[in-house]
Amino acid sequence: MPKRDKGAPPRASPPHTPPPGTESEAEAEAEEGADEAGMGTYKCCIFFTRRFAIGDTSTPEDVRTLFSRYSGGSPYMGADDLRRYLANWGGAGGEVAEQIVDRVLQDRSRTPRFGRPALTVDDFMHFLFSEDLNPPLRHSKVHQDMNAPLSHYFIYTGHNSYLTGNQLSSDCSDVPIIKALQLGVRVIELDIWPNSSKDDIDVLHGRTLTAPVSLIKCLRSIKEYAFVASPYPVIITLEDHLTPDLQAKVAKMVLEVFGEMLYYPESKHLQEFPSPEALKGRVMLSTKPPKEYLEAKGGTIKDREIESQFKKGEKEEAAWGVEVPDIQDEMQVADRNEDDILFRERGPDDDNEQKACKHVAPEYKHLITIKAGKPKGALVDALKNDPDKVRRLSLSEQELAKVASSHGPDIVSFTHRNMLRIYPKGTRFNSSNYNPFLGWVHGAQMVAFNMQGHGRALWLMHGFFQANGGCGYVQKPDFLMQTCPDGKVFDPKADLPVKATLKVKVYMGEGWHKDFKQTHFDTYSPPDFYVKVGIAGVPLDSAMRKTKAVEDNWVPVWEEEFAFPLTVPEIAVLRVEVHEQDVSEDDFGGQTALPVEELRPGICAVPLFDHKGHKFNNVKLLMRFEFT
Repeated sequence: MPKRDKGAPPRASPPHTPPPGTESEAEAEAEEGADEAGMGTYKCCIFFTRRFAIGDTSTPEDVRTLFSRYSGGSPYMGADDLRRYLANWGGAGGEVAEQIVDRVLQDRSRTPRFGRPALTVDDFMHFLFSEDLNPPLRHSKVHQDMNAPLSHYFIYTGHNSYLTGNQLSSDCSDVPIIKALQLGVRVIELDIWPNSSKDDIDVLHGRTLTAPVSLIKCLRSIKEYAFVASPYPVIITLEDHLTPDLQAKVAKMVLEVFGEMLYYPESKHLQEFPSPEALKGRVMLSTKPPKEYLEAKGGTIKDREIESQFKKGEKEEAAWGVEVPDIQDEMQVADRNEDDILFRERGPDDDNEQKACKHVAPEYKHLITIKAGKPKGALVDALKNDPDKVRRLSLSEQELAKVASSHGPDIVSFTHRNMLRIYPKGTRFNSSNYNPFLGWVHGAQMVAFNMQGHGRALWLMHGFFQANGGCGYVQKPDFLMQTCPDGKVFDPKADLPVKATLKVKVYMGEGWHKDFKQTHFDTYSPPDFYVKVGIAGVPLDSAMRKTKAVEDNWVPVWEEEFAFPLTVPEIAVLRVEVHEQDVSEDDFGGQTALPVEELRPGICAVPLFDHKGHKFNNVKLLMRFEFT
């Protein structure tokens, strides 16, 4: 039954209570005691209140069955029993079992019975529902081979990393750069321009109203925070709008700031990229040939144009709530586009750019490790491999969709050795993002995202890079790196067989009454929560399912299971969202995204995050994952 609208009268007549100020002190104390005991009191009209229990936290039957199986039917589970459970369900063994038992008993303020620590079924439930003791992912540390070339990895990549908000009028700062590095982002993008006096370098989004920040400040912050979340290399991509004399100044600045941390090869061109392991603790530069400086002298966007630009793009307030588009639809739309972006014609600016390239400061050019060129002519020609050198190619999300619709295997083949960077289309003024899987399924290493934005696409990006210990580098699956004897490579558009089926069971959730105000979701009663569970990945795998809504309960119990057949589980991400049902518009109650390949089989605690990606203090779900 759909929930009544906010402000509507209650479903049932509430018990009569005296008008405010007439109840006795004893009655007031009783009401306060009821609230402390887990009762929620909601006012209705003027003279009435309604009370609701916070919820029944009874242990699910599956948990009781699991406890009985491993305890041998005993009412107590010892460390040996827990060790067998952990071994069978992919958990740690050995002395860890004793530590878990001690920790659970300590958390629950219980003393061991008969001198030997042991868990009751309620203690076992506490263990399963503890994200610290029983997290949803199998690996908390780096576990993949980190000795392959950089081109063999997906890399956590930022776009316009210096912006604090939208693309047109927000401030430029080192703060979003620091936040990105703290998340584990490994590629930071800086647009560099001459400052107002033409004697120094600023970082800003050119020809907009974005307020600049100095390059030296950004570089120093990158050095300080580069390796707080991951020891693996940081790549600084530069969009260069400088004169040769300022390029020389950048070279000097970069060497002074990073010193021995800066990696650059002695040879003019790399024949193969180094590995993340070999580049631990190092910083690299990547850039395309600099644009003619005269281009920087164009007029900036005007205040009055900001509003019209936003109207042409997406609505700012709706950015985080937009559903991620299907990549098959994206390719079809791009294929129908009348603009033939598969071919880039030369123009006057190209001659200027070629002229500028001949005048690049040599000391600056020498420091560029990952060189990127701007393709001319057919894009498919730009995807050809050069046996003598490796390079980086940048495509917009629209260009990728267009070329992928007819030349998917060519893209995959290019990314065996070379780097492919994808960046958001120019109309994403509100710093929203696109579906990253179109890039990943074609082997693109650098799927560049606006980390200062919010939304479902960014949730997927954060979730995907929880893999491999959250180090910012995720090894590409074998099928994206292999060439068959007949010379063919993986075709993202091919029909693929189901490799595995993921079964997901949602038991219950808790913590909202601690992290939200009592009337946050509804003025008159507790919330009506439901869960959306699904897969983000290739089109055949992408799906969303939904539980029933549990009415008037802060601790909802759903006990619903869903099955998801997967053709490419290697890059799939599990999506989880909680919403509160309402007639007008459902409220948001939390989300998370988890890499499918690293899910821990069995029952586990799944912490949730707000729409900006901040982790709630207490909100979590009890879920079960099973692969068949």
